[in-house]
Amino acid sequence: MKRLRLLIAIALFTAATHPALAADATFPPGARVGLTPLVGLTIAKNFSGFESDDQNVKVLVTELPADAYNEVANAFKANPTATGGIKPESIETSVGTAFYTAENAKDGTTAVRRYSMIVPGGTFAGYVAVQVPENAAKVYTDEAVRQMFASAKIRQEVPVAEQLGLMPFKLTDLGSFKNLRTLAPGAAIILADGDETTGFEAAPFMVIGIVGASPPEPGDRARFAQEAATRIPGVREARITMSEPIRIDGQQAFETRLDATSGKDNTAVSIVQWLRFGGPAMMRIVGIAPRGEWDSAFPRFRAVRDGIQPRDQ
Repeated sequence: MKRLRLLIAIALFTAATHPALAADATFPPGARVGLTPLVGLTIAKNFSGFESDDQNVKVLVTELPADAYNEVANAFKANPTATGGIKPESIETSVGTAFYTAENAKDGTTAVRRYSMIVPGGTFAGYVAVQVPENAAKVYTDEAVRQMFASAKIRQEVPVAEQLGLMPFKLTDLGSFKNLRTLAPGAAIILADGDETTGFEAAPFMVIGIVGASPPEPGDRARFAQEAATRIPGVREARITMSEPIRIDGQQAFETRLDATSGKDNTAVSIVQWLRFGGPAMMRIVGIAPRGEWDSAFPRFRAVRDGIQPRDQ
């Protein structure tokens, strides 16, 4: 009995001195960055991260390019003292040293405490932003947030089914691509033979996403499609070789093809862009392949395109 009372006393002391954390790190759907959220925080409904029941306490979880972490680490080493009244802090996590800041701010007229942390992820950097309103600061203290930051974990792979489940459409044919990665959970996805380590441009890959804005008039679609195709990120010296209206699964669409240069190695590539109209948003499908692999890559691009179905089917 004495031993039982002692164990209970230790548990109560621990709970009183350390704000409760869930047992294991939780990864928001599609995210490679996970945390052990503080008690009272659950998976957010409208963004990648966690939030309180009243949605006033928010924890945003996202990714940045790998170089972002190195830039922060170098800046911290060069100037470890406060800048603009904000002092950066370091903290050890299971994946390495993280850096974070805390500051007082305003969200409209509400006084809030804001925290930002960056953590190494290998091929990317994990980023976490926390906002705590003043009336919740006694529960979600600086030390509590620090403990949550220290619980950060990284997973290099997200299950394919989990990633696809976030998209507003279904992919019934993955075109035999080796890797799949959501670029923006619920908004854009990449299918590739390469990966983040080797680079995507050296082998065929596709990017599929939903675009909120579309041409208001059918007569504007040709110009819109051509401008969008020549502004694909990472593409240079683009030359349009074909651009015409088509139909995809009975819906109006526009196909544009071009030759260009892409990537740090100046790879000569051929590109196809399909804009699929209809509904409140427009779908954009882009396939890119080294020019010498175009003939074998294009049928794969079409197979993926033709296998896209609405989520409710």
